[in-house]
Amino acid sequence: MVNRRDFFKKSVLAGMGSIVAPSLLRASSDKDASQRLSERHFEKSGESDLIIPKKSGLKITGTFLDEITHDIPHQNWGEKEWNRDFKHMKKIGIDTVILIRSGYRKFITYPSKYLLNKGCYMPSVDLVDMYLRLAEKYGMKFYFGLYDSGRYWDTGDMSHEIEDNKHVIEEVWTQYGEKYKSFGGWYLSGEISRATKGAIDGFYAMGKQCKDMSGGLPTFISPWIDGKKSVMASGEALTKEDAVSVEQHEKEWDEIFDGIHEVVDACAFQDGHIDYDELDVFFEVNKRLADKYGIKCWTNAETFDRDMPIKFLPIKFDKLRMKLEAAKRQNYDKAITFEFSHFMSPQSAYLQAGHLYNRYCEYFDIK
Repeated sequence: MVNRRDFFKKSVLAGMGSIVAPSLLRASSDKDASQRLSERHFEKSGESDLIIPKKSGLKITGTFLDEITHDIPHQNWGEKEWNRDFKHMKKIGIDTVILIRSGYRKFITYPSKYLLNKGCYMPSVDLVDMYLRLAEKYGMKFYFGLYDSGRYWDTGDMSHEIEDNKHVIEEVWTQYGEKYKSFGGWYLSGEISRATKGAIDGFYAMGKQCKDMSGGLPTFISPWIDGKKSVMASGEALTKEDAVSVEQHEKEWDEIFDGIHEVVDACAFQDGHIDYDELDVFFEVNKRLADKYGIKCWTNAETFDRDMPIKFLPIKFDKLRMKLEAAKRQNYDKAITFEFSHFMSPQSAYLQAGHLYNRYCEYFDIK
């Protein structure tokens, strides 16, 4: 039975509904109509309303595979997810995948007898074999990244890396290099920015062994520029005062290239440590030095953002675009990225990565 109070309450609410509902409906209807118009415009034009020239940047045709993650959350993918990611890579024109390191300290990517005997942990999956198979399936070249013991970062001594990688290089070539056509080269994974003590000798020794073992397959390095954003990832600061000058950068890398050019075929400087208005001046120096020594000049177009207090999130599209456009202006040979799967893939753990992929496809007219 309905009491008098409930009856009046329902009557008032019904009356209010008859007054308010039409205006709400009109607003909702106008919003829906506007959305439908926008969707029809996009479907009809087939493109977004970019106000800058399209395709003015160098396309990304290579990516690192960061499976032994250091300061980025692991995505815990199996072969199903990796296969899907290789499809996404293929769609945008990636033809080169690079294992950033085959191991870091005790975690390794393949069941290396040598490294297991040194106390490394047994991996659950042979990732090197999986990547080589997927690269072969999608017509890509796979570059093997050398082992990083971590001791160089602790001591500044590269002798440990040279010794460990003597065994790793031989082991990997025997196990995979002669088996897969997709095995296309080597990545000397030690990262430097300046004329670091022992770096020239270390790169030369490891580069020479890679080439000797594989019949001359190409090698490359990916150092960073010691610019204003070259700060510790674990710190709070985003910039520093004692950034390298263009002149000092050129002087030091002239010396480094002179010492390693016989065994290093390409150099992909990381592009995130300098400001956007410094790109051309540093890129011009890199290209001129690379040409001088017969080294291919690549760019490592970082797809994560170094300008954010949160480390690390997918980069804003315009920042990536500006870096790729600077590389094209300086006639760079190739653009690779660190790194597609975390920061640009539609299936990344970061939602923003898929949006970056969409903006990239719009810019390069990739359907």
